Amino acid sequence: MTEAVPAAAAETGTVRWVTVTGLLGPAEIRELAARLGVMPTKSLGQNFVHDPNTVRRIVRAADLSPDDVVVEVGPGLGSLTLGLLPACAHVYAIEIDPVLAGRLALTAEERAPEHADRLTIMNRDALKLRPEDVGEPSALVANLPYNVAVPVVLHLLAILPSLRHGLVMVQKEVADRLTAAPGSRVYGVPSVKLAWYASARAAGRVPPSVFWPVPNVDSGLVAFAGRQPPAGADRRETFAVIDYAFAQRRKTLRAALAGWAGSAGAAAEILVRAGVDPQARGESLTIEQFAAIAAARLEEAA
Repeated sequence: MTEAVPAAAAETGTVRWVTVTGLLGPAEIRELAARLGVMPTKSLGQNFVHDPNTVRRIVRAADLSPDDVVVEVGPGLGSLTLGLLPACAHVYAIEIDPVLAGRLALTAEERAPEHADRLTIMNRDALKLRPEDVGEPSALVANLPYNVAVPVVLHLLAILPSLRHGLVMVQKEVADRLTAAPGSRVYGVPSVKLAWYASARAAGRVPPSVFWPVPNVDSGLVAFAGRQPPAGADRRETFAVIDYAFAQRRKTLRAALAGWAGSAGAAAEILVRAGVDPQARGESLTIEQFAAIAAARLEEAA
């Protein structure tokens, strides 16, 4: 089966059409898994997408250009990989399961032969990926395992500054946290740390029925666009402030940052220099304000 899917044309803002062939449906997913002797495991967070319409939706929402180089984490049996290959210049597929990694190239050759040479497969833990493994990719598009979604996103954004944009599918609760704004009930460490690297937005809900096995929660799409971190800010120190602020999120920053600053009084002094109310709570601060707090302490130390 061959279908055309719209994707953004490079540098023009117009729409081009790419051909998506041989997408995997429910029967193909189960047949391929049975042939490989694969049973999805909770320990690896494996839930395979078996709905071609969802794959087309993800590819469309990823807004890929023909020159994009994509990192895909957890390709599994290849559902999303097959949708990505026609839409970009190259896909680096990072798969921790050796059986699935070993089969993926053949799946691409069988179902998308005209694009199979655009695929590089790595049997590797994404959390151990190094910059030299993938060069300078421009996009991250992935159906991320629920249990490592946030660490994987933050790790890849930290080591791959070339990532300009991306779209990830994660547990809906995680999607809500990643896209939350200051003051939101679910605003927390993932929200603020992602904001260091990128601006993020919710890009839609995905029902459990499109996966095998069927999870007991909805999934959500998170789209992001890379941004420059706050000027003159130190990431390590800023992230330390964030961790302390949310470790005891009910406390005021004066109290929550006492351990980080040395005492509550010292924390209050740093907060005042940063232009932040010591009685405020972490959930009300932007990434720029957290960076300003870190910078105020570093200035004091200097």
